[in-house]
Amino acid sequence: MAAETATDTREDVRQAEAALTELFKEAKSENTPIIVDRIVDEIDPIVRLVRFDGWRATTAGERQVEQALRASLLKYKLHKDQDLFDRAYGYIRQDY
Repeated sequence: MAAETATDTREDVRQAEAALTELFKEAKSENTPIIVDRIVDEIDPIVRLVRFDGWRATTAGERQVEQALRASLLKYKLHKDQDLFDRAYGYIRQDY
């Protein structure tokens, strides 16, 4: 895990955060408060912390990342938006 995190370049981090920001901006509705930047600022480091090399190939790894994402969404009362969760998790699974 530390090796994978250490190899992330500043540009990789910026691109991941920018893509997550776009994803949440697209999903924002008038019922969703303007918290996109705070959500992304929270999700990105948590995902980077809990993931590990090969996490996508293990049930435990996927579960850790899913739980981290759900916890972040819960904090902003967005945990019931399954489409938002699915889209965010799909992006994280592909690009982290």
